[in-house]
Amino acid sequence: MTDRASGGAHHVVVVALENVLALDLGIPWQIFGSWPDGPYTLSVCTDRPGPVQVHGGPALSVEYGLDRLASADTVIVPGYLDPAAPGAEVTAALAAAAARGARIASICTGAFALAAAGLLDGRRATTHWLYARALARQYPKVTVVPEDLYIDEGQVLTSGGVSSGLDLCLHLIRRDHGPHLANRQARMLVAAPHRTGGQAQFIDLPVRPEPSASPALYDWALRNLHQPLTVDQLARRAGMSRRTLIRRFHADTGLPPMRWLLDARLARARELLESGDFTVEAVARRCGLGTPANFRTQFKTHVGVPPSVYRATFLG
Repeated sequence: MTDRASGGAHHVVVVALENVLALDLGIPWQIFGSWPDGPYTLSVCTDRPGPVQVHGGPALSVEYGLDRLASADTVIVPGYLDPAAPGAEVTAALAAAAARGARIASICTGAFALAAAGLLDGRRATTHWLYARALARQYPKVTVVPEDLYIDEGQVLTSGGVSSGLDLCLHLIRRDHGPHLANRQARMLVAAPHRTGGQAQFIDLPVRPEPSASPALYDWALRNLHQPLTVDQLARRAGMSRRTLIRRFHADTGLPPMRWLLDARLARARELLESGDFTVEAVARRCGLGTPANFRTQFKTHVGVPPSVYRATFLG
């Protein structure tokens, strides 16, 4: 890989860790590496120069090591398979780049590398929704927001899975040079010109936990979401005291019973909306979410978009 850095252009350095995700790597490469005489130049580096395995693609030959970060204005860490803390050399290089003022961003599971370097401590951050709980568990000083497409905390930015990395990179251009240049690049990529970071990732909501000491209870609740279920009703069904039931739900799901029920109802609502066979009124009734007005409010609050927009997203 050849050096694209030159002159006074803003130098973007992408850190390719082992088993880097092909599309996550390709997004900043395409967006920042395709300016022949523009405001950005691009380099790719790794902790061990040479072949880097790409998940979903052929091995990549990377010439530069982590010392490349010394000239970076922006550092981007794409996602990588089975995220864990990278080696000490990587975290130290990321921390040093941040300390001298470089902007640091991640795509998808690249947030784990930023967290391991301490760059997300005391900050809000996001990652692919599938890994959000693991990120929060491993790094309790980080406020993980799994719903957001991307989060801009000033010097440090994180994004969710795959396509939200595209949103983040366009946001960086918009931040640096305004909407005109960002929109022009979006048109070249045939991409949406602007999705705000607060727009929701469409995450999978939990249903019956596996494994569970009380599978019959969860199955019964899922079959009866249209009913006005209460904690006392669930406790009687399970043959438990109210207090024991609440402890059981926390142990199985990490949630209070009524929050688990809300998530289950929203998950069912999403399935029905995606099918396109039911009116909003019918969806609200089948999911136990009350009146259509209450359903719309709850859905937009927790999913991030109104039911009509959600349906249109999946049905076109």
